[in-house]
Amino acid sequence: MESTPLAIYPAKVGRKSAGYHPTIWGDFFATYKPTSLSQQACTHKSDSWIRQRIEELKEEVRGKLVSATDLVEKFRLIDAIQHLGIAYHFEKEIDEALSHAYDAKFESSELDAVSLRFRLLRQQGYRVPADEFSKFKDGNGSFKATLADDPRGLLSLYNAAYLGIHGEDILEEAILFTKNHLKSMQKSLEHPLAPQVSRFLETPLYRTMKRLEARRYISEYEAEDACNNSVLELAKLDFNLVQSIHCEELKIITLWWKESDLLKLGYARDRIVECYFWIVGVLFEPHYSRSRLMTTKVIGLLSIMDDTYDVYATLEECRQLTDAIQRWDTEAAEQLPEYLKHYFLKLVNTYKEFEDELAPEEKYRVSYLIEEYYIYFASLQLKKVTKCYLQEVEWYAIDFVPTFEEHLNVSLITTCHRMMACASFVGMGDVATKEVFEWVATFPDIVKASTMISRCLDDVVSAELERKRGHFVTSIDSYMKEYNSTVETAMKKLQALVEDAWKTTNQAFLKPTAVPMPILERPVNFSRMMEAMYKYVDAYTNCNELKDIIALLFLQRILA
Repeated sequence: MESTPLAIYPAKVGRKSAGYHPTIWGDFFATYKPTSLSQQACTHKSDSWIRQRIEELKEEVRGKLVSATDLVEKFRLIDAIQHLGIAYHFEKEIDEALSHAYDAKFESSELDAVSLRFRLLRQQGYRVPADEFSKFKDGNGSFKATLADDPRGLLSLYNAAYLGIHGEDILEEAILFTKNHLKSMQKSLEHPLAPQVSRFLETPLYRTMKRLEARRYISEYEAEDACNNSVLELAKLDFNLVQSIHCEELKIITLWWKESDLLKLGYARDRIVECYFWIVGVLFEPHYSRSRLMTTKVIGLLSIMDDTYDVYATLEECRQLTDAIQRWDTEAAEQLPEYLKHYFLKLVNTYKEFEDELAPEEKYRVSYLIEEYYIYFASLQLKKVTKCYLQEVEWYAIDFVPTFEEHLNVSLITTCHRMMACASFVGMGDVATKEVFEWVATFPDIVKASTMISRCLDDVVSAELERKRGHFVTSIDSYMKEYNSTVETAMKKLQALVEDAWKTTNQAFLKPTAVPMPILERPVNFSRMMEAMYKYVDAYTNCNELKDIIALLFLQRILA
C-alpha cells in the first residue's frame, strides 16, 4: 500500500467542516452523584444489607438451577437469568446444566420448548442440528399453519432461527414464516409479549445489546407466568449495583477526557460518554472494569483520529501523522503541526499508562495494540489502521473509486473493530492469554465478520451524508461503479453481507473453539453494538438518538 507522490494530488483534502454538534452531556458525569443503593431500592435498609441480600439471592438462584430436574423448567430458568443480565454470576452452573441437557434425551412437540432448547444450546456453542424443526412442517414441506395459533412459540422459533449458520435453509424459512405471522398478529398481542415482539422484529434477541435488553426485560419479567421472585429481586438489585459502578467509571472517564485537553480540537466529535456506552455493550460485568476504562480511552482517541483524517488534516499532515505513528516515539511529535503534537503525545502516553497498569506478565499485551506483528498472515492494529486511513485520504485526493474488494480490504481495517477487540482483551484478566493475542492477530473469522457488520451498517446509514460533506467514497459507491448498479441494489448487497457475517459469527461460536467463550463474546458484542448504534442512523455522530438510552442505563433506577 505505497503512497503516491504528493505532487499529483489536487489540494482538496482537509479543513472541511462536518458540522458535528457539541456533546449533550458536557461535564455532567464528572459531578454526578448517584443515589445510594438503599435510596435506589426505596428501602431503609443499608447499602451493606443490600449487598448481603444480593449474596443470599445468588445462593437461592444457584440452588434452583442445580435442583431443577425438569429440562423445560431448567431451560426457562436459564433463559430468564440470561435475559435479565445476571448470568455472569452463574456461568459454571449454566455451563454444566446445558452440557447435561445437550447429552440428555429430549422429546417434545412444543414449539416454544424445542426452539428454546435450540437457542440456548447454540448460544453455548453446541452443534444442535437445525433439522430438529422438521417435525413442525407438513407434508408439503411448509411450516404447519396451526403454528400461527402459538404466538409465544413463533417468537421463540424466530429468535432461535437467528442462530443459524451457512447452509441451514430451514432456519431461513423459519425466519420468513415467523416474521410474517408475528407482524400480522402484533396489534392483538398483550403485555408482556407485545413489547417483546415489537423489539425483536426490529432486532432479534441474539443481536441485541445485552445490558439494554436486560433493563427493558426486568419490567416485563414480573408479568411472565414463569416469573421467579428470587430471580426478579436479584436482577433488580444487581442492576442497580452495577449501574452505580458504571457511574463511578463514567466520572473517571469524563474527568480523564476533560483533563486531556483534547476538546480544543474543535473539528472532532466530543463523544466520550457515547464511547463508554459503546463499551458497556461489549463488557458490562463488574469484573471487567479495567478493560472498560482502557477500551473507552482507545475508542475516544480513535474517534479523534478518524475525524482528523476524514475532516480536518491536509494530505501532508495526514502523511506526517501516519509517519509519526509508525515511528512511535515522542520525538516524532516534532514533525507534526502544533494542533497534532498534543494529540500524538496523548496517544503515546495513554498507551504507556496502559502498560504501567498491567502486571509484569501482562505488559506484552500493549504491543499488540501498537506494532505490526506478522503472526501468520496478519499485521496489527494502530500502525495498520493509520496506513489504511492514509490510503483512503489519498484515494479521495485523486477522486479514485476503488473496486468493491479493494475498498473492503482497506475500509474493514478503518472500522477499527479488530483493534477495539484487541483493546478489550488488554484489560481483561487471566482469560486473555498470549495465545488469545496471537489468535486475534490472524484476523479470525469472527473478528472479520464483526468488521464486515460494522462497515456495511455504517455505510448504509452514512453514505448520503458522506457524499454531501465531501468524503472518501463508501463501499456503496464502489459497488455501484463496479457493477453499474443502483443505490438500492448496492444497499441490498451490503445488507446481505451483514446477514452472511452473522452466520459466520454463529459458526465460529460452535465448539470446539480456538479461544475461550469469554473472548469470543467480545467481537460478537461489538457486532451487537453496531446493530444498536447504526441500525437506522449513525447514532454515534447524531448522539441525541442515544440520549434516552444512556439515561435509562446510567441514570434511571429500578425500584426493588
